[in-house]
Amino acid sequence: MQQVMTYISENKERFLNELLDLLRIPSVSANPAHKDDMIRMAESVQDHLLKAGADKAEIYKTEGHPIVFGEKVVDPSAPTVLVYGHYDVQPPDPLDLWDSPPFEPVIKKTNIHPEGAIFARGSCDDKGQFFMHVKAFEALNATEKLSCNVKFLLEGEEEVGSDNLEEFCRTYADMLSCDVILISDTSIISNDVPSISTGLRGLSYVEVEVTGPNKDLHSGVYGGAVANPINVLARMIASLKDDKEHITIPGFYDKVQVLSEEERSAMNAAPFDLQEYKDELKVNDVLGEEGFTTIERTSIRPTLDVNGMWGGYTGEGAKTVLPSKAYAKISMRLVPDQDPDEITDLFIQHFEKIAPPSVKVKVTPHHGGKPAVTPTDSKEYEAASKAMEQTFGKVPIPVRGGGSIPIVALFEEVLNVKTVLMGFGLDSDDIHSPNEHYGVFNFYKGIETIPYFYHYYAGSKA
Repeated sequence: MQQVMTYISENKERFLNELLDLLRIPSVSANPAHKDDMIRMAESVQDHLLKAGADKAEIYKTEGHPIVFGEKVVDPSAPTVLVYGHYDVQPPDPLDLWDSPPFEPVIKKTNIHPEGAIFARGSCDDKGQFFMHVKAFEALNATEKLSCNVKFLLEGEEEVGSDNLEEFCRTYADMLSCDVILISDTSIISNDVPSISTGLRGLSYVEVEVTGPNKDLHSGVYGGAVANPINVLARMIASLKDDKEHITIPGFYDKVQVLSEEERSAMNAAPFDLQEYKDELKVNDVLGEEGFTTIERTSIRPTLDVNGMWGGYTGEGAKTVLPSKAYAKISMRLVPDQDPDEITDLFIQHFEKIAPPSVKVKVTPHHGGKPAVTPTDSKEYEAASKAMEQTFGKVPIPVRGGGSIPIVALFEEVLNVKTVLMGFGLDSDDIHSPNEHYGVFNFYKGIETIPYFYHYYAGSKA
């Protein structure tokens, strides 16, 4: 493997500059104005795969944004690894909270990243992370050390729910057949404490609309006599949790998997400093479901959060209006064995039931996904653990993540294979937020670690 590491060392600067070029493409899947940018990004990904040594790399059109598939077969009898990632990014708004333009990447030193961090939308989620795999793949090809067959599945709709990915996977299941899925779209505990994600929460995402009068009204003439949809919506949302932060939707917890005290104790043994956590977020205290630690609240417990709420007049100055409508976007993170469709139905039934007769309610389901747990006693996990131990000098800690990657459960259902979640980001990298960034250390560490995964995995399958 020394030849591979030498190649990586000699090409570090080029790898970084190529990533910066990708980050300059505003591949925002949620905004139709960026449709051409999405195509340009897909073409760039295709080009990088071919230059890295793929036998083929093709762009597949969907009803939404394109999917890029690449492949390299070194030996039909060798194990096959399918690398999944996404090239689309979250919208950068609000732009005024960025310290530098979101699609003009800059590298700056921070307390957590003294070697420098790449500030740009998508730097960590997920361009920087999937591109590590492309560059590791290139290094293995260039040095003729690739020991596994490798397939790449890189989509452009992860940030908007992967609406077309399931159909693609079912249609091309034979083409995607593999022995394991490898994903880097998660984080490690810290740059000194490596970890591997062994679980992800699921998701139910809905938008609610509350309608009162048939038009906006003068708040002086009608205020106090006609229901204000914003006031009503605020009360309805407030009622979704009790004073112990327990979600009040009937049946919501019926299928929540309860971990044993031994499992909870092991989970809480992971390095975590509550005061540092609060200091980093600049909050005086944490808040969450009573009876659970912060680590548990963000991994093994379900949540319900308002992601946005609006209505009425929000411009500068005053406008004394009683609005006709109020809106909110609400996400629910789910844990094993909750089903997103069932939870969405429970939410709709409850939300309609608690609405007063003075308003009308409409609930529109958006995207969702099932929770997933990956085994720690598999050859795939062992290969990832050994790879991280090789480059970090420490055995990685298995942890459950709080985010959602719906494709993990879909892969298991359609392709009948397990996933290894070997990410290199940090929770403090501000993904989905202004000033998203990704450590240069983390980018290079990923490129150095991934070849060892192939090395150990091929050895375990021999």
